[in-house]
Amino acid sequence: MARRIDVTGAGGVRLAAWEFADPPKPEAGPDGAVEPESGAPGVLLLHGLMGRASHWASTARWLAGRHRAVALDQRGHGRSEKPPEAAYTREAYVEDAEAAVEQLGLAPVVLIGHAMGALTAWQLAAKRPELVRGLVICDMRASALGAASQREWADWFRSWPVPFASLADVRKWFGEDDPWVERPSPARGAFYAEVMHEREDGWRPVFEPRHMLSSRETWVYDAHWEELAQVRCPTLVVRGVDGELGRAEAQEMVRVLPRGQYAEVPDAGHLAHYDLPEAWRGAVSPFLDGLLGD
Repeated sequence: MARRIDVTGAGGVRLAAWEFADPPKPEAGPDGAVEPESGAPGVLLLHGLMGRASHWASTARWLAGRHRAVALDQRGHGRSEKPPEAAYTREAYVEDAEAAVEQLGLAPVVLIGHAMGALTAWQLAAKRPELVRGLVICDMRASALGAASQREWADWFRSWPVPFASLADVRKWFGEDDPWVERPSPARGAFYAEVMHEREDGWRPVFEPRHMLSSRETWVYDAHWEELAQVRCPTLVVRGVDGELGRAEAQEMVRVLPRGQYAEVPDAGHLAHYDLPEAWRGAVSPFLDGLLGD
């Protein structure tokens, strides 16, 4: 089951939010009366650059046992509207997430973000602390990445052999042949296959690479430690041991956060939540349990 809910984001951009399971229902008491909600917070799941809401499907179904869990296709991604390049600002991404929380009635919400989605989540938590009950940051750095990183990404997009003849070719290139792949990764191939759609000439990404570069340009030149320090809610920093966020930087992020905690997903890389969902759940479960006990 995947149910789409329309959200109006910043500047009127149409966004697609998704529920992948029914939210928990109130339980009947001994006398047959329906008891009130348990008070478990809603959850908003935010994918990373080039991602889509369906990458969170496994996590959303797991969370639905106790929470109303909604995943958002962020602007330019998935089934959401693809506005012009000038629309991909940090402020717009944060306002989109803010609109989703308010329009879906999720507050006070637990924000769970991967990579760019994690940055959006902590920027929203700093901006609107009354909306956010807890925060999970998955494999996103707070340090500036710099101009060289942006050039490398532009070169990487140009290296894609699009259009792909089939989804099998997508899986093989991103899982094996991509120069950025250090060792074969079927999960990485599957991850990118989910963001392709079939056109007349073959399979192409559902997003525009130039929009992804515009989105990335708004954060790679700056560090984000100051915003991190403004996050007042309990926050879990999670990293895949082989991911992009190193242990030293992750632990410094925990130190900077007023209520930070740390967790690792062994044997995982950047796509920990997608690649090793059971290990990912094991890493975040104690934190979520603690929020329910607050």
